[in-house]
Amino acid sequence: MNLIGLYTLFYKEVLRFGKVLLQTLIAPVITAMLYLVVFGHVFEGRVQAFPGVSYTVFLIPGLMMMSVIQNAFANSSSSLIQSKVTGNIMFMMLTPLSHFEFFLAYVLASVVRGVLVGVGVFLAALVFTEAPVKHPGFILLFMFLSSATLGAIGVMVGVWAEKFDQIAGFQNFIILPLSFLSGVFYSIHSLPEFWQTLSHFNPFFYMIDGFRYGFFGISDIAPARSLGIVTLFLAVLTGVTLALLKSGYKLRD
Repeated sequence: MNLIGLYTLFYKEVLRFGKVLLQTLIAPVITAMLYLVVFGHVFEGRVQAFPGVSYTVFLIPGLMMMSVIQNAFANSSSSLIQSKVTGNIMFMMLTPLSHFEFFLAYVLASVVRGVLVGVGVFLAALVFTEAPVKHPGFILLFMFLSSATLGAIGVMVGVWAEKFDQIAGFQNFIILPLSFLSGVFYSIHSLPEFWQTLSHFNPFFYMIDGFRYGFFGISDIAPARSLGIVTLFLAVLTGVTLALLKSGYKLRD
């Protein structure tokens, strides 16, 4: 493996979002805090998703993971579409990097951004309330797997897209609705049976539910099941994206 080349591309991607921290880190944290303040104020004392857990505290893991999901996807997808639109993608294609190294650099940079945003949301939430941490290993594992999964989706969509509108459309009509409908603001046990069943087909639900288990030791389904599904989803996406990169689809034109 070309470790120097891999690190260089990874470092370039980290510097890219690091240059605009107001947009890539601070803005998502502020947005999450607005959700926490508004929904927490409206439903605190009226809704109890888990026994013994206040609604405001219940929101924190969901808002963290929603922020991780959205920003990990945005990092890799926006970088690739920018490179394609400006034409500098050809210079990266000429580097002595394999398609796996190319993929890994983008995904790891997405993980860094996703984790930083998630940690930022958690620290900001501590200003308003305290959150228990029952299983920190699950928190770290689900944060890594989820951000890597969305980073892989971002690479795949970035390869497919030809203009910024397509990235924005995928973000607004697929990523955003799936993240909102994955149990961020509620436990799926509060839903009618039909919607509970439908929620089990949303991969983001397993990311948030397993992540939430790390905080409270309570979840809607077994955390091992969530872990297995998220890991399988990441493996499938990795295989599909690597195949696209290896074929040069929409990159060698």
